Amino acid sequence: MFSGTKSQTVSEREKRNRAVSRKAAAEGMVLMKNQDHLLPLEKGCRIALYGSGARKTVKGGIGSGDVNDRETVSIEKGLLDKGFRITTGRWLDEYDRKYKTAKEAWRDGLLAGADTEDLDGFFYSYVAHPFCIPDSQGIPDVESDAETAVYVISRRAGEAADRSAESGDYYLTEGESRDLRDICRIYEDVVLIINTGGIIDLSFTEDFPQIKSILYMSQAGMEGGNALADIISGDVQPSGKLTDTWAVNYEDYPCARTYGFTDGSADQVRYHEGIYVGYRYFDTFQVKPAYAFGYGLTYAEMEIIPDCSPVRILENGDISVRAAVKNADAVYCGREVVQVYVSCPQDREEHERRRLCGFAKTRLLKPGEKTEVEITFPYNALASYYEKEAGWIIEKGLYGVWIGNASDCLRLCGGIRVETDIVTETARNICPLQENLNELRQEEPVQRREEDVLPEEKIVVLHAVRQAETPAEEDECMQRVEDIAGRLTEDELIHMVTGEVSRAQGSRQGVVGSAGNLVPGSAGETSSVLMDRYGIPGVVMADGPAGIRIKKSYQVSRADQQVIPDNPFAAFEGGFFAETKEHADADIYYQFCTSFPVGTLLAQTWDTGLVRLVGEAVGVEMREFGIGWWLAPGMNIHRDPLCGRNFEYYSEDPLLSGMIAAAVVQGVQSVPGTGATIKHFACNNQEENRLGSDSILSERALREIYLKGFEIAAKMSRPVAVMTSFNLVNGVHTANSYDLCTQVLRNEWDIRGIVMTDWSTTNEAGGSIAWKCISAGNDLIMPGTEDDIDNIREALAAGKVTRDELRTCAERILKSVAETVGSKILQ
Repeated sequence: MFSGTKSQTVSEREKRNRAVSRKAAAEGMVLMKNQDHLLPLEKGCRIALYGSGARKTVKGGIGSGDVNDRETVSIEKGLLDKGFRITTGRWLDEYDRKYKTAKEAWRDGLLAGADTEDLDGFFYSYVAHPFCIPDSQGIPDVESDAETAVYVISRRAGEAADRSAESGDYYLTEGESRDLRDICRIYEDVVLIINTGGIIDLSFTEDFPQIKSILYMSQAGMEGGNALADIISGDVQPSGKLTDTWAVNYEDYPCARTYGFTDGSADQVRYHEGIYVGYRYFDTFQVKPAYAFGYGLTYAEMEIIPDCSPVRILENGDISVRAAVKNADAVYCGREVVQVYVSCPQDREEHERRRLCGFAKTRLLKPGEKTEVEITFPYNALASYYEKEAGWIIEKGLYGVWIGNASDCLRLCGGIRVETDIVTETARNICPLQENLNELRQEEPVQRREEDVLPEEKIVVLHAVRQAETPAEEDECMQRVEDIAGRLTEDELIHMVTGEVSRAQGSRQGVVGSAGNLVPGSAGETSSVLMDRYGIPGVVMADGPAGIRIKKSYQVSRADQQVIPDNPFAAFEGGFFAETKEHADADIYYQFCTSFPVGTLLAQTWDTGLVRLVGEAVGVEMREFGIGWWLAPGMNIHRDPLCGRNFEYYSEDPLLSGMIAAAVVQGVQSVPGTGATIKHFACNNQEENRLGSDSILSERALREIYLKGFEIAAKMSRPVAVMTSFNLVNGVHTANSYDLCTQVLRNEWDIRGIVMTDWSTTNEAGGSIAWKCISAGNDLIMPGTEDDIDNIREALAAGKVTRDELRTCAERILKSVAETVGSKILQ
């Protein structure tokens, strides 16, 4: 049985999922500027289209987050299909030639230094040196009959390397600056499209008044060109909101001077900013951003009207905030995102000025239409972590409740008074600092707060709430699982806690993230050592989070029904590094997957219902191709704009990250036989030296910022797995951290699924130790090597790890296998 199909016909599943991808892409694009209502443009009008991404539109990042889809719709194609007339075909043709020459030179340079026996090494070289998009050849100084110019700025990034605060990345290239000067001299109306996976400098736009509209397209997947055309034409109203703060200057970010190699070393990463990440910093320290967290325009004029008594305490202690939203426009329909923030007292402990506690996105409102929204969030959203008490506490005092549509556009609508400290949860101190860390603090306490002058009728009182006990879940298959695990041999136990050793291990095929045997191009699978005795199969895993990363096609010999190995370099850039040779007497199987928008763009929809549909679409694809577990969603915090993998992640805010991730997981796991994996746990906030960097931070910052999103997603969606990260946290590799893998995930959050390592965490460069993974509670070592097996066997003989620990890990793996792909365990 082989995955995929022999037919190249577009399937109904492809059509449905492409439609979901297109909708999500359009809903997540952010209109950042629209002076004189330049957008939307009239269909059929002439457009002078320029820029590196006009035809070579970047759909997503490189590395494990890539997707081998059937095709990618460029911006040019999307606009043409929508009926716009492009007047700059000659310019685009010339740029095509320049792009092709530059990319071939990049390929040849990488291949010249490649070791054909070390594909892992080539993978890291490939992702660490992504293709740099070439500058344009300039803009002809001629008159054009186009009404509007559209200029596209594109960037590429991916895992294993961070971005740079340099020309061609965070800043414009010399050629881009020249292009814009020329364009703004020729055209009065210019639309700027930002086709990047993360933040870039936009301060240059102040020098060009002709740039009247800015649209943050992000990296929108295979339907990006069509989705952009939907927005530009007005067929879809823009409703996306930023999930990060865009600073006026890069140096305004609190860790800008020490991020990555900026201070000369990426070995020790000190989180001096503490809890002041993103808008928490800008708001608290009154640093004016260029574009605030939560900001985004619509074509319509939307108004948020707080209810006359908007704040209520429900019986279970949850907090409810009500508001009305009106579309005050006479022409355009629109949607709005209502955001609720809370400000904390500053008497006992220093806090950020405000924190996001809840949000809701309205339905599409017609001109003049009004609707009401109610946003409910748990009372423990008011709690902060106190290291001395090792617990979450709602400090007594007055809490302000703010409502608006961006972090810098909020109105105080009520208050919550807490008359005595409320302990919402007790914990245990984890991940102790090994050095003194001088964290950022406010120079002076807040002198005056708007909350202090609220009228009494606007204030409600929160009392301690007795938390309802969560009833124990009945586990029908656990008894059977325990029975099987108790009868496993030592060898079977060891194989169960390591992934299936790839048949290509040590050969030219052993590419990182493509170690699977059952589905060509998959990341790997759990061990099938129990298949013969118990009928328990290995579970296939595939990378994400912009879709499923497997091979677009592969060949099977008709003679012996075996998959024919490809040239291993064909795995990169869709075969750009090596052509796939067609073999005689072989069948070709096609695995056309959907490329969805990158994580940041999905979060910019602020629409958990829509994001859940994306997850469900992924789950349907997984089931079709025989994939049990998806290695996504990625949900690390955007600590700094230069993290090379930010495109995979959602936001600088943990609440938004957790809510979006939970929706994705719920969608995936609504499809029988599929499971999702939240990653990378934890503090994977840079890619440089990711195998050895040590994230040094306070426990409070760790819990309030970097673990909180994982906690929300874990409790709301119960993912089948959590993947640990490569890095260390306060001197201990996350995969070897009992505090993270057991104390937090098991004891505090009650995670029932498995914990797995990232790929090759235990190799020589990774630094984690296989047997320590097991004793820490990291159940599954991926992708599995003979060295891992030997290491655990030797540790077992030496008493460093016990049989009971191995059996506990194996039980959790067996249970997760049974709950997703099913097996004789359930019989």
